[in-house]
Amino acid sequence: MYVVNRDDLNDTDRDIKSETWRSRRMVLGKERVGFSLHDTVIYAGTTSTFHYQNHVEAVYCVQGKGTLTDQETGETYELSDGTMYLLDGHEKHTVVAEEELRMACVFNPPVTGRETHDENGVYPLIVEED
Repeated sequence: MYVVNRDDLNDTDRDIKSETWRSRRMVLGKERVGFSLHDTVIYAGTTSTFHYQNHVEAVYCVQGKGTLTDQETGETYELSDGTMYLLDGHEKHTVVAEEELRMACVFNPPVTGRETHDENGVYPLIVEED
């Protein structure tokens, strides 16, 4: 069994910060369960573009208000507490946070914690060694 409190991850190597968001990685590839789980906050008044070409991501909004735009189709969706979106087609997308957004994010394959977004918002595929 593995138990962790989000706040215990503050300012550790599992607490990844950028100008527009913060992601505390509660479960990583090293836990060897087939997915990673992140508590992510997107700061109010910011715009973030992501493109996970190597991962499928499910995102469940548990707080806040904003919009999600599929950069491939131009479709826009409202984000609020209770909204979930699944990036099962590796869609490039933009999130605009009207209010601070808190998201529970699940990645498959799991991230390791060593990934950084490249200039296109893409994470490289890094896998844990056996």
